[in-house]
Amino acid sequence: MTSVTDDLPLAADFPKATVEDWRKLVDGVLKGAPFEKLVGKTYDGIKIDPLYPRAKGVAPVMGRPAAAPWQIMQRIDHPDAALANAQALQDLENGATGLALVFAGANGARGFGLEPSADAVAKVLKDIHLDAGIGLELEVGPQSRMAAIHVAEYVKSQGIDPAACNIRFGLDPLAAGAVWGHSPYTWDEIAPAITDAIKGLSALGFKGPFASADGRVIHDAGGSEVQELGFVLACGVAYLRAIEGAGIPLEAAQGMIYARLSADADQFLTMAKFRALRLLWARIETACGLAPKPLFIAADTAWRMLTQRDPYVNMLRATIATFAAGLAGANAITVLPHTLALGLPDPFARRVARNTQLLLLEESNLAKVSDPAAGSGGIETLTAQLCEAAWALFRESEKAGGAFAALQQGLFQSKVAAARKAREANIAKRRDVLTGASEFPNLHESEATVLTATPIALAPYGEQKYRFDPLPPIRLAEPFEALRDKSDAVLKARGARPRVFLANLGTPADFTARATFAKSFFEAGGIQAIDSEGFADPARLAAAFKASGAGLACICSSDKVYAGQAEPAAKALQSAGARHIYLAGRPADAEAALRAAGVTDFVFAGGDALATLQDAYRRMEQP
Repeated sequence: MTSVTDDLPLAADFPKATVEDWRKLVDGVLKGAPFEKLVGKTYDGIKIDPLYPRAKGVAPVMGRPAAAPWQIMQRIDHPDAALANAQALQDLENGATGLALVFAGANGARGFGLEPSADAVAKVLKDIHLDAGIGLELEVGPQSRMAAIHVAEYVKSQGIDPAACNIRFGLDPLAAGAVWGHSPYTWDEIAPAITDAIKGLSALGFKGPFASADGRVIHDAGGSEVQELGFVLACGVAYLRAIEGAGIPLEAAQGMIYARLSADADQFLTMAKFRALRLLWARIETACGLAPKPLFIAADTAWRMLTQRDPYVNMLRATIATFAAGLAGANAITVLPHTLALGLPDPFARRVARNTQLLLLEESNLAKVSDPAAGSGGIETLTAQLCEAAWALFRESEKAGGAFAALQQGLFQSKVAAARKAREANIAKRRDVLTGASEFPNLHESEATVLTATPIALAPYGEQKYRFDPLPPIRLAEPFEALRDKSDAVLKARGARPRVFLANLGTPADFTARATFAKSFFEAGGIQAIDSEGFADPARLAAAFKASGAGLACICSSDKVYAGQAEPAAKALQSAGARHIYLAGRPADAEAALRAAGVTDFVFAGGDALATLQDAYRRMEQP
């Protein structure tokens, strides 16, 4: 048998690669720029180095049983119970192994959801064999909390053994209060209500888990990975204490709680976050005197990363998110259909969401290796850093009096607000790229189809007696989508979109790079870019601008060409009636002269694209 050292005999013919050798090559490329330019940073301030050594002597983070696939969950959220049942049966017949019953009023309902009545539950679950290994997860809110009881009653009415069912009941009043920013009850009043429900379901024979610690609330609101983890820990411990306080032994309570996390397109951070939660929860179990057991973690692909524009790119984002959550040991994954931000997904969108997981499991075999990130220097380091920071936040919430008290004091909300503000600034400057929305827009995209349905209207829940700052969900693309909506309105009213004329100077070699940048920049805001040939004659440039029908102009070329031609070009465009003249690139020492010639603004990588585009609309609306 060949030994491991003989696998690569040719390696002995080459010198051993060292970090010092790599650093010399990197410094040559940086050409004097600081090495820190290559060091990334998360929204928690955690540094991410460009290179890590292998982490030695680490054990895999245990999640799913060895080689076991995760549950392929499919959202069931159609307000018409009969149609929802048809969707569920089709999903199960075509590869789904679990159903997420999303009821109206739940945090993840996204504007739709099932009616939380006994009749609707019976219709939705008709002909579904709940004791055949199907995973069932309930997404309920305070207004739809009785749906959990109706599901339990339906199981009993069908003569099904509750112990044979795999149902996660999703009870989570803390998450609902965090989203709404108010509660009609104190935690001392909420805790007995939820534990009574858990004890009742358990007495019927259901295995659970029953209570959900939902980190999606933080992620949806623009929060960071550490904040999401800290919130999950705080809520999980609050439920654990409440269950124990109701007389249930900790060993039994241990299996009554599960977690929900968002998985997004940042693959490595997502993997580290899921791994970190397992380690953190094991630490809590140990502190409680329990032998750690793998926490059940359900994953949703992230709501906030979905875009309404060019929604097919959402398929790619969801694939990366599913890949990351699956490799990091998620027990169940729900892929949000790529058109969910537009409305109720049609059969095609649902099929793509389902098949995203089937391909990764059945063709890529992602579940065959447990914790493949184990030993990866970068991911191990990031996991440890997330653990340390999230544990500190959890302790901070404990000092505040627990999850509910921390929400009342604005502890989580203030931190999420700071992260969201920083995130929104980076979206505006296109440092965080949303393909199809803030970068590489498609003004000629075809309209995606969604189903027509009337959402279920629920009565308000309780008095807003205890108020605190809410954590409403956001989508990061919304500011750019608002500009695209303005563009659509102009197109409908006038027959043409707002336009910017690309005043290209010199040869294609001179202007192509910046013209391409400018086209993406303006069209991200719905302003159609009118391309042109390269000009050297200001008079010909002015004539081409007039013929374009554009109200705005953007000069595009190299710095070398700008030195001799930018000022005459700006004067010619101004004389031709350009209401606003941009120049692609940083002005450096020439800014004063260019502005004197008629240039009113500059567009460049790292600039505030959102503010510039919003200003462009204001200028176009002026008489």
